[in-house]
Formats: sequence, C-alpha cells, structure tokens
Amino acid sequence: MFRLTTALALVLGTAATAEEFNFAVTTDPQSMDPHAVNSAPVLGFLNNVYEGLVRRGKDMSIEPSLATSWEPIGDGEGWRFNLRQGVTFQDGAEFNADDVIFSYERASSEEADTSSWFAPVSEVIKVDDFTVDIMTSAPNPIFPDSIANWMMMDSGWAAANGAERPDKDQGNYATLNANGTGSFQITSRQPDLSTTLEPFGGWWGEVEHNLTSVTMTPIQNPATALAALISGDVDFINPVPIQDAERLQANPDVSVIQGIEARVIMLGFDQETGGEHSGGGGKNDMFLDPKAREAVAAAVNVPAILRTIMRGNAEAASQLVSPAMRGFSTANHTPYAFDADKARMLAEETGLVGQTIEFKCPNNRYLNDEAVCQAITAMLAQAGMDVNLDAMPVSNYWPELRADNFDMYLLGWSPGTFDAEHPIRFLGSTPNAEKRLGSWNFGGYSNARIDELLPMIQSEIDDTKRQAMLDEVAGIIQDEVAYVPLYVQPLVWGTRSNVELTQRPDNFFILRWVTVN
Repeated sequence: MFRLTTALALVLGTAATAEEFNFAVTTDPQSMDPHAVNSAPVLGFLNNVYEGLVRRGKDMSIEPSLATSWEPIGDGEGWRFNLRQGVTFQDGAEFNADDVIFSYERASSEEADTSSWFAPVSEVIKVDDFTVDIMTSAPNPIFPDSIANWMMMDSGWAAANGAERPDKDQGNYATLNANGTGSFQITSRQPDLSTTLEPFGGWWGEVEHNLTSVTMTPIQNPATALAALISGDVDFINPVPIQDAERLQANPDVSVIQGIEARVIMLGFDQETGGEHSGGGGKNDMFLDPKAREAVAAAVNVPAILRTIMRGNAEAASQLVSPAMRGFSTANHTPYAFDADKARMLAEETGLVGQTIEFKCPNNRYLNDEAVCQAITAMLAQAGMDVNLDAMPVSNYWPELRADNFDMYLLGWSPGTFDAEHPIRFLGSTPNAEKRLGSWNFGGYSNARIDELLPMIQSEIDDTKRQAMLDEVAGIIQDEVAYVPLYVQPLVWGTRSNVELTQRPDNFFILRWVTVN
C-alpha cells in the first residue's frame, strides 16, 4: 500500500463526509480565464463555473443553457439566440445581451486562445436585452455545436478588474479569479496546490448533486493519486493508471469507470521552411519532405504501444478524429502500417539519419504520455534516427510549441464539436491569424486544397456532398503524412464506491452530476 506524505495529507484533508467531495487531477488548469487557454483541463474544469449559450448534456447532445432557444436567420445568414432571463453572475450582476457581445469581442480577440472558434462569424448584433443575432459569412449548420465551450463573462466585472482581454502569457485578474453563472463558484485558488468550490446558491438550473464543498488537488504522481483514492483521501481520480485498473476493480471500496475518449493522440512535425529547433537554434528543414514524415510513421509500432503501454485499452487511429465522430472518413480508415525496413530506407533517403530530431512531449497531460514518447524514441532509433526526447510539464509544453522549439511533438486532439471539421480548422488549415485559422497548427502544415475545401465543408448542408469533401481532406492529410495519428485515448476514471457521476467522452468532469451516497 502506498502512503501519502504528511504534507499531501494536510492538503487533501481527511476522508470526505457525505456531501464533501475531494478529487485529484494530473494537470492543474493553467488559468481560470475561459478565453485564455483552449485546452481540455481548463475548459473542462471551467464548465462547472462558467456557462455558454448552449451546453452538452450527458449524452453529448447540444441543449439550452444561457440561451433557451435558437433558430437560423434567413437563408443561412446566421443564428438568433433567445437568452435566458433572470440569470445572475456569481457576484449578483444580471446576465444580458451586453455580456454576450462583450464575451464575443473578448473571446474572438487576438489575445484570446479561442479566437479561431469565431472564424465563421461576421458580426454579433444585440436585438434587445435578451436576443442576440450571430451572423456568419456563409451558411454554418453546425455553428451551435461549435460554441458549447464558449463561456459568458460579465462585462462589468471584467472592466472593474482590468480583465477586458485575456492575457495567456503574463496573466491578469481573471487568471486566478472567476465570476460565472455556473452551478459552482470558486472560493479559493492556489495554483498547483488546490482549488476549492462551493455550489452557487443563485444558479438558475435544477440541482442534481448533493455536494456542499469541492476540493480539486493536482497530483502528478499516479501511484500517489491511486493511494489517495484507495485510502479515501480523495473520492475521484482521473486517470487511473492503466496498469492498475484490473487490480483496482477487485477492491470493493472503489469503482473503475472505463470508456473511449474523443481524443486522438498523434505526432506533429515542424513543416515550415527554415524552421528552428532547440538543438542549438539552427535552421532545420528535416520534415519538409513527406517521405521523412512517412519514415516516422513506418517506424512507430502502434500495436506494440497499445499492447504494452496501454494494456489493450486503446484503439489505433487512422485520422485526426475517431470513428465515433461525425464526418469520420470510412474511405480512409486504415492506419499507417509498421514497417521497420521501409522506415530505415526512407530515413536514409531523406537524410534523417545523421541528424538529431528534437522531440517535445508532455509528461502530465495525456495518459502515459511520457512512456509513449519514450517508446517512440526507441522505435525511431531502431530505424537509424537519432532522437532527443524532451519531456516536460504541460505548463511549459505549450509555450515551447508556440515558440517553434521542436522538430516533432506529441499532441492529443478532441474535437469540441464532435465533428471532423474541427481539427481541419485548428490543425489542418494554413495558420492565418486574420482569418483565425490553424491556431493549433504548431508545425505550419499547409495545403491550398484543404484551405479551399474548409469553408465549403462549413457551409454545406447536404451530408453526402459534405462527407465527400471530408473524405478528400482526410485523404490529403494521410497522403502527405501531415500528422501521424497513433491511437484513440481511453478513459479510465476511479471513484469511491459511494460516488455516482457521469463520464462523457470529452473527458469533462461535470460536478453538477455528482452525488455522494
């Protein structure tokens, strides 16, 4: 049995009473600002505090939130949202159309990490205090699905605290403090130590939980988190170490909840001419040639990774979305095949042999991320490629990728819309700040045909025609080895046996669905 250190035990407290709830996470949210960091740890946590016009239910379907209804305007000109009346922010201020306009201007600004969400939007118009028209540059049938994580902020609160715009680099008042309309409000925030929440008594919705206090504690060491769950110091951990899931299932005091996440884990590459990497800061164009990227794809033995590291709990991926997503291309369903001889031949032919590949990897973001990267490093070495693996906490990882300090990197992507258009917009489009496209395309991949197809995909209402275009894009990305999809990440959660909750495939932990019996 693992034992908690005294310091950690003090942070976590004693075992929870019937209505108190303690849970542990691997990655502490980088910010409390819902527009500053477009990542699942931030958006998933803040879905408990802030709310959008729409939200996703237990089955991932779109349902009303701060908007009670919505309908298309004209012939695909935009969408009208009818706002919920009587809603207040946690500081008592009224929610109305002015806050929607402000939240649009803030979330779509250059300073926001969410700006690309609004690439299709041409204008947001206040019709009256509780009606807003969101106009789009072309028909956009999936627009309501695309804004489930766009959260509303109080314009007055932001102005009073100097947080009119997000600051993802230096931070501001909204980085550590929050004022949403959601079912829970933050009462204490100590980054990387603990965050405490309490139910918001003025919440407009129907209360389903029975929690009086919630404490979230980051625990990076999986063994320590597991020990805390077994001892009862925490009521929930995410994730359960894959290698311990079977043993944990035999413990009557805990439950293991398993599923498949919407997230595809993949490899990305520096594909910009004259790209820089951290190995001395010199110019390095090693992955401009698709054959060089193909060498990596052939060298990585994904079935071996799934068998050994993931213990059979994941499935191989063929494209940037899983088969469960709308728009998945069945015409391009075959993953890259492991072929050691082909990998060595292509590595020699493209000049990868004799160079050092700077490989960036997080060590606390995805399930077994560092172990996967270590295995990939060894596999590339067997194909004659020299790799310098640099694994780091996710708080350092995103700045490294945005600074182009890599040749190759590990990335996980879960489409917020549950649609194949989503990763094309973020990962497959040529980076363009003005058009708010390609904001997570760290390697600078670019294909003119994909750029041409994306707006057509976004506006096409005929499913057959739309799927044909999605198939074409999936084929281009595969043929050019723009990315190397590895596997669809599994979900393995652990709870105390007296806890009831809902596991969604987006890996968001929603507190309003938690009860402690």
